[in-house]
Amino acid sequence: MRTEDVLAAIATGLWRWDNASGTVSLDSEAARLLGLPAEPAVLPEVAVRSRFHPVDWNEINGIINLAVAEDTLAEARLRIMDEDGRVLRTVRSRSRPLENRIVDGRFDYELIGTIQEIVEPQPGTTAVHTPITGDWRRSREAFLLDAGRALAEARSTAEVLRVAASLSMPGFSPDGLAVFGVVGDQLSIIGHHGHAPGEEGPFTEMRLETDYPAAEVVRTGRAIYLPSPEDYKRRFPAAWPLAQRFDRVSWSFLPLIVAGRTMGAWMAAFKHPVSFSPDERSVLTTVARMLAQALQRAGVAESERELTTDLQRSMMPTLGPEIPGMQIAARYVPTGGGLQVGGDWYDMIPLPSGRFALVIGDVQGHDVRAAGLMGQLRIAVRAYASEGHRPDAVLSRASRFMAGITDSYGDSDLHSPRFATCLYVECDPETGLLEVARAGHPDPAIRMADGTVLTRPTAGGLPLGIVPDTDYPTTQFTLQPGETMMLCTDGLIETGGHDLDTGWARLRAVLESETRTARSDGFDGFDGFDGPDGTEGTDWLERLADLLVQAVHGPSSHHTTGPLADRREDDIAVVLLCREGAGCGCGAPPTHAARPMRRTVLTVAQAEPERIAGARQQIRELLHDWADAEQVDSAVLMVSEMLTNVLMHTDGDALLVAEAVGELAARRLRIEVADASDELPHKRHPGLMASSGRGVLLMEMLADTWGVDPRGEGKSIWFELHEQSKEDSAPSTWPTTR
Repeated sequence: MRTEDVLAAIATGLWRWDNASGTVSLDSEAARLLGLPAEPAVLPEVAVRSRFHPVDWNEINGIINLAVAEDTLAEARLRIMDEDGRVLRTVRSRSRPLENRIVDGRFDYELIGTIQEIVEPQPGTTAVHTPITGDWRRSREAFLLDAGRALAEARSTAEVLRVAASLSMPGFSPDGLAVFGVVGDQLSIIGHHGHAPGEEGPFTEMRLETDYPAAEVVRTGRAIYLPSPEDYKRRFPAAWPLAQRFDRVSWSFLPLIVAGRTMGAWMAAFKHPVSFSPDERSVLTTVARMLAQALQRAGVAESERELTTDLQRSMMPTLGPEIPGMQIAARYVPTGGGLQVGGDWYDMIPLPSGRFALVIGDVQGHDVRAAGLMGQLRIAVRAYASEGHRPDAVLSRASRFMAGITDSYGDSDLHSPRFATCLYVECDPETGLLEVARAGHPDPAIRMADGTVLTRPTAGGLPLGIVPDTDYPTTQFTLQPGETMMLCTDGLIETGGHDLDTGWARLRAVLESETRTARSDGFDGFDGFDGPDGTEGTDWLERLADLLVQAVHGPSSHHTTGPLADRREDDIAVVLLCREGAGCGCGAPPTHAARPMRRTVLTVAQAEPERIAGARQQIRELLHDWADAEQVDSAVLMVSEMLTNVLMHTDGDALLVAEAVGELAARRLRIEVADASDELPHKRHPGLMASSGRGVLLMEMLADTWGVDPRGEGKSIWFELHEQSKEDSAPSTWPTTR
């Protein structure tokens, strides 16, 4: 009996599809199954394709391409249509693609295979369940969409491996996974799932010449499917003893290919039999492609992060040797976007005078050029400071340097001039005297011994690089024992949609939260005198630096967004300087129960009347927890009046000193304003329309005690307020005058 007669008896036809010529050869049974006359025929591709359901035709293209790539059979279920679009029958096609060289030297393929009718079950009968159904295909598409989205969102190799381990494939989920990478001429395991720790030992550092499925996949670039242990044992007898102990019955090994290069292999092992039908192979191949792309992206991202981290770390200085009586902590966090490099920096510079300088700055931009400019500017500032120049001279020279290196790039959009903000603080560790020069940078903040936080207004000039020859005035004040100074860039303040006001409020809450814990002896001490290991030193200061960064980039930052619409991100640099003393967290615990005094000093020059507003803000911050808000308003009003009188009626500057001492709810506030004039204030009787002359009247009405103290040169006008609850705020007598 002829082969054609045997195939016809079992309703199986033969076909030959020549892709190069666009023709299809059919025997009589194949033609009948396609709804054509039952006779051999050679038809154009279009005539045969019109007999297939459009959805099935789209799928068979992918199945054939997969079979060509893997050199395997192409199997597919096809619905046959008549001229009216009705389904005549369902057939199963099994064919092998063969490559043929055509005239111009290119390769094409032809399919040689069989078509067999599939008998659909009649209603009321029981049919064997076939795994390839419309529901299965829909599940497959949903799975691939979810897998693609999850792998696309993975940002590291570890995340990619976690996603791969969690994939649940429709109908044939593997219970053992392994990802192999190539290092030189060896195969290594990047990650695995479903195996106990240490079980991967025999498979690590395996040479590519080894008779192992993953090694062959990497060598050939073709997938290997092993549906049964017998297949594994027959094809890879040397590796079978290694795989046998895992009690799996089916395995697939697929190449991880990116841009035509095989970068590794992916193994999926199953404890239940899997036949690896074309649809199942298609799913595995698609996952392998997505997995390879995700691993490639993760590897590139990790290399970039390592590069930028090393670059930024090489530009960030160490904080140098310990300073007697002082502690320093610093943090730098690059922006979350791009290459994660930027222009923020900090530095600690030993000076020839025995003092040291703290510098913090921010070069415009968040790119590699900003990081490069930052490195040059940091070196220049360090050089000028090491020569012994004063803070104002250091910034003047740095501005000239910045303007020079940015102008040298030209005026193109790519290399447009940039500027930088900077804050330079020269510190005397013995006395705590600080001399500050500021170039467009945020002011420093002072956390007092009792936890009160004040922003310290300082004189300043333009950012570096805008005008080459710029003067930078300096401001002097003393960091008292137990106080901590914070220097930061605007990223710490504004990241998360905050402006300066709301950003400072967020930081103030963090700084003040690390303060008081009630003690039985009446002193409001501070958390963190000792570190976790019981040692004293910088533990508290380091924890405070971490808390400041977490307030901006930690989980809690998403619940403290600012009033601005965008949650823009910026580089962050922060430096903390603590002068050890009673009340700070980095020094020795206090030995007495007295509450630390709050004290602030501020100078208002004749040429800076705008600093009166800063003085009012200082008083409000100093009295942030005062019991009576009306007393705070009274103090602010009297301070504003006293400073304004000095600027209007004298030729000198005003020196403001404010002190608050005593226990909570029973404190005494004393504020002095000194000037160089010998003229004493006197009481006037202004008319209703007069714009001045009410200063003494305000003091008499609002202060508990006030007076004027002559000095060797000039005088000091002062007043005192005694803290009292709201119920007891009504005075029964006029204030005492001295």
